[in-house]
Amino acid sequence: MKNQRTFVMIKPDGVQRGLIGEIINRFEKKGLKIVAMKFVSVSKKLAERHYGIHKGKPFFQPTVDYITSSPVVAIVFEGIDAINMVRNMMGKTNPQDAAMGTIRGDYGQFIGRNIVHGSDGPDTAEFEINLWFKPEEISNYKKIDEQWLTE
Repeated sequence: MKNQRTFVMIKPDGVQRGLIGEIINRFEKKGLKIVAMKFVSVSKKLAERHYGIHKGKPFFQPTVDYITSSPVVAIVFEGIDAINMVRNMMGKTNPQDAAMGTIRGDYGQFIGRNIVHGSDGPDTAEFEINLWFKPEEISNYKKIDEQWLTE
C-alpha cells in the first residue's frame, strides 16, 4: 500500500445540513491528512468539467444544477490507500444501499442527495485534484501523529 491523495467534495446537501465538521472529523479520526481545502460556490463551467464523463446522460444537467445550487467544500486528503479508504467510509452511492456507519448510510436518504463525493480511482483523483486546486494550494507537510498511524 502506498501513500496517495484523493479528492473529496462535501456536496450542497452536506453543507446545507451542517455536516461539514462531522464529515471532516470522520476522515481525520481515521488518520487521513488534509493537504488542501476550500469553500467554493461552484460555477457551471467547473461543474460541467467535473461531471464531464456523464455528459449526455439524463442525470447530467440535474447534477450540474444541483452542485451549483449552494456552496461545497472541496478537500484533498492524503494517506495510505486514501482512495479506497475514503470510498469505504462514504458507503455506496445510493444511501438506501449504503451500510450504517458510512457517511451516506448514516446521513443520506436519496441518491440525488448523497452528501459527499470521492474520487473512484487514481486517474480520477489526479484529474479532480488538478481541476479544483492549483499546485500552490496543496500543502506538503508531516503531521506529528503519522508515525503512530502506519508501520
